[in-house]
Amino acid sequence: MRKNTRKSGAKAWPTRQAEGLDVLAELAALKAMTVPELQEKWQAIFGERAPNASRGNLELRLGYRMQELAHVGLRRETRRTLDALADEVMNGKLGGMVADPRKPASGTKLVREWGEEEHMVTVLADGFEWQGRRFKSLSAAVRAITGAHWNGWWFFGLDQTGGAR
Repeated sequence: MRKNTRKSGAKAWPTRQAEGLDVLAELAALKAMTVPELQEKWQAIFGERAPNASRGNLELRLGYRMQELAHVGLRRETRRTLDALADEVMNGKLGGMVADPRKPASGTKLVREWGEEEHMVTVLADGFEWQGRRFKSLSAAVRAITGAHWNGWWFFGLDQTGGAR
């Protein structure tokens, strides 16, 4: 993942230029531009050379940036959330933001009868445990129990929020 090193004030296309801009017309104009024209537009908006000559990439990123400037960018809460997600991913400590919202709290015991036997899977902070074996996903634990591919959430009767269906 490439870290964004561009400073927000670095000769970027000023927001005041975007205020009177017909964004839809500008976005449509991108489609008619040649790659060198798109690269020139990139230079004007970002204040740096375009990273590549991929028409699709340039159109998408220019279009996004133009809309962002015209509509005053991301809300403060959204930016904080994105920064927190990036920190989790960069530090390799997933949990608070990236964790699966369906996953019950650590220590929860999920019980299901299968093959005339009761099976208990314990929810861990970083996965699941069944009969002393650790699994990254609930579906992997269920595969060990049944020998078949199942959706682990459905197997244990959990809904999209981690509660019982």
